[in-house]
Amino acid sequence: PPEVLVAEVVQKDVPIYGEWVGTTVGFVNAQIRARIQGYLLSRNYTEGSVVKAGDLLFTIDPRPYKAALDQAKAELARAEAAFKKSLLDVKRNTPLAAEGAISQKELDDARQASAANRASVASARAKLDNAQLNYGWTRITSPINGIAGIATSQIGDLILENTSMTTVSQVDPIKVNFPISEKEYLKLADRIEKAGHPNNLNSQQTNLELVLADGSVYPHKGRAVLADRQVDVKTGTITIVSYFPNPANRLRPGLFAKIRASIETRPGALLVQQRAVKELQGTYQVAVIGVENKVTFRNVIPGPRIGSLWLIEDGLKPGEMVVVEGLLKIHDGIVVTPKLTPAEPPTELEISPVQSGST
Repeated sequence: PPEVLVAEVVQKDVPIYGEWVGTTVGFVNAQIRARIQGYLLSRNYTEGSVVKAGDLLFTIDPRPYKAALDQAKAELARAEAAFKKSLLDVKRNTPLAAEGAISQKELDDARQASAANRASVASARAKLDNAQLNYGWTRITSPINGIAGIATSQIGDLILENTSMTTVSQVDPIKVNFPISEKEYLKLADRIEKAGHPNNLNSQQTNLELVLADGSVYPHKGRAVLADRQVDVKTGTITIVSYFPNPANRLRPGLFAKIRASIETRPGALLVQQRAVKELQGTYQVAVIGVENKVTFRNVIPGPRIGSLWLIEDGLKPGEMVVVEGLLKIHDGIVVTPKLTPAEPPTELEISPVQSGST
């Protein structure tokens, strides 16, 4: 009889993983814009470096704004002096009008002048406040802690009001947005509701893994925080937002990465080596060793692939022996000489993720 390699059907509780492609996004992306017009005097940070809230990023020529500020101070002083004089006039004219030394109209005119001068003081003070704001805006600072991007303007450029200067991104933690299908979302929502936290995605454990473009697994695990308000009707997916710690600022916005997470555990799952399964026109078969080493080709229903193994939904029993090598030289009913190949069940960490949507 022909010799074939066989392996035992393994039964084990198996974690099933989902995998999705995501994009890193800054936790906060502050677009730095000029509030005033002027010539750019200096860039005061290193592009791509970490900055703190309040750090100076750019300086716009302050001289015209300093002159406007000094003028506003002088106008306020002039208005205050005129107001004080008008108060003295009212104070002096009040008893004179009572004695008939001056007419009532003269007293009314003094009072009206005092009120007008009071308004002039308020107007001058507002102009001074505005001049102080404009002068302060010649120093463009970072509103947040984060990484400052490349400057979009060069020293000497005429900067217009609302010109974009750079962007500062807070990246610790960093967001990773990834789309999941409607079916996956409904399963997730059902699991959250059964856990007693309806509509609270943030209640899920920190169990998300991030696989980077070079294939390495990011050392910090993340957690899903929220789902978008609606499903994208064009793609049939809904965006999930997750947070990952990023203490070393290793991750930057715009990176593509894979999100990996355990989505369920299959208790008592039956596993066979993938090479034991033969597929022909959508029908999957496994060669089972029966009584007196007689081969029977049996139809099976496969589930997700897990590393080098295949989860079998139906068609096999625990402990049965299946052919893993030598399938081309056997047929249904043939007697073979089986040679056992060791097939240790994988540990949870050894189980490769299943692409989402394959379950």
